[in-house]
Amino acid sequence: MRLRQLSLQCSLFVLASCGTLSAALADTVIDNANGYTLNARGDIVQFSSLAFGDDGRIIAVGAAKEVAAKAPRARHVDMKGRTVLPGLIDAHGHVFGLGEMLMQLDLSATTSLPQALKAIGDYAKATPKAAWLRGRGWNQENWKLGRFPTAQELDGVSGDRPAWLERVDGHAGWANSRALALAGITKDTPDPVGGKIVRDASGAATGVLVDAAQDLMRNVLPQPTEQDGRAMLDKALQKMASVGLTSAHDAGIGVAQDRLYRDYADHGKLTARIYAMIGGTGADFDQLAQNGPLDSYGHDMYALRAVKLYSDGALGSRGAALLAPYTDDPHSHGLLFNTNEQIDAMIAKAMRKGYQVNVHAIGDAGNKQILDTFAKEIPALQGALLRHRIEHAQIVAPEDIPRFRAIGIIPSMQPTHATSDKNMAEQRVGPNRIKGAYAWRSFLAQGSRIACGSDFPVEAPNPFFGIHAAVTRQDAGGQPVAGWYPEQEMSLKEAFRCFTLDAAWAGHQERDLGSLETGKYADFIVIDRDLFKMSPYDIARTAVLETWVGGRQVYKKR
Repeated sequence: MRLRQLSLQCSLFVLASCGTLSAALADTVIDNANGYTLNARGDIVQFSSLAFGDDGRIIAVGAAKEVAAKAPRARHVDMKGRTVLPGLIDAHGHVFGLGEMLMQLDLSATTSLPQALKAIGDYAKATPKAAWLRGRGWNQENWKLGRFPTAQELDGVSGDRPAWLERVDGHAGWANSRALALAGITKDTPDPVGGKIVRDASGAATGVLVDAAQDLMRNVLPQPTEQDGRAMLDKALQKMASVGLTSAHDAGIGVAQDRLYRDYADHGKLTARIYAMIGGTGADFDQLAQNGPLDSYGHDMYALRAVKLYSDGALGSRGAALLAPYTDDPHSHGLLFNTNEQIDAMIAKAMRKGYQVNVHAIGDAGNKQILDTFAKEIPALQGALLRHRIEHAQIVAPEDIPRFRAIGIIPSMQPTHATSDKNMAEQRVGPNRIKGAYAWRSFLAQGSRIACGSDFPVEAPNPFFGIHAAVTRQDAGGQPVAGWYPEQEMSLKEAFRCFTLDAAWAGHQERDLGSLETGKYADFIVIDRDLFKMSPYDIARTAVLETWVGGRQVYKKR
């Protein structure tokens, strides 16, 4: 990344007045730290002191005496023996989606349909002026329902207002009858390409729309204003800082989000570095890509050099595209969103413009389609150096796993997906296909570099939940005791690396981010325990005490 000056409206000397970043002196040294980082070879290195300049870059790291000699006139900050780590990077999240969820009803903790309906009813009473009832996070698998919920069930608690509640994975939504009517969805409405209207025995819509069918509802939902967008971004940035995320790869943005990111970067309001992906290759891409990829903007706080595409849906809603039918629904193979020709054209269009192409693929058929396309287009367009990625890579045919390495595709994976999906994944794909599912060890063993993330708000944004899941293959409750398919677990060093150096590498940012080394940015966090001396089963309990970005404190636990 190239170092850029912040705008005059918020220079390095007046950042505190912008209300987010605290001002720094010319040089700063943090002392008495129980510090851990990775070096260029990926080895764990310990340090007690770290010095950085007012440009936010590291001057020295190591023992107190040698670091102090490199910054003789610096102010000193005593860490009092607390553990310091490089800032953690989420390689796949949805920043505005996280902010939106924090402003709506969150159903992710509900464990039964009656509990969810009560929460919706309470929310309806508490928000009488809202034109729509909006929420997210429901999961019929956690409810042990054996089916999707219905519009009629939602009608009983939502009143006369339209209601639209997104499933936890964002690949299905639940509407009440009022919302279905506003969207014009009737028995005669056909399923759109790449989507499904869930129906009863008579063919009537039951209230759940899967994947592209959700667009029928999105067409009538109130569109967020710029003020809404700012509120979402503010909420998301606050949450990200509190869990130790100093950088996130935003998996799919448009013109409006790009405008806000640049504005926040101009005014020193970005408290995490954003590596953004343009959502699709349509009109927003045509506008945003006029001048090609944006490698760096606003003191390296923002980049827009990737494109996000979709191959298929999600496993929980049976939208993931499988080569053979679902084990628990032999009439369905899931949904490929595009023909081979269509996805080929999208990938080629983005590559020709010089963009890294990152494609969502969950099922083995979705992954195969994208691997086949990459195998054709990367050599044809000489795109190997762009570090293309498959996002999720959840269910991969065992014979296709080596192709990631051979073609040069980064598996961008989310450890908590495995521990969240374990209650239904094997039901969906059976005992044989599960061997290629959430297969972190298989990828690492062949030399693939995994970029780890959470897919927030599908999962919680806390990266320590992800590290815990990667190392133990257990959920937050410690189940199963022996781990779910533990032969695929990561070592702690591997999990730490995939949320730091390898996530940075997946965003072409390894020269500036991912470790605490001389010349890189002083993006670091202070936590309440020693990550490398604690029981791995307690990693999820880690609390972030401070978060620093570019040598400036953006969060302190109260």
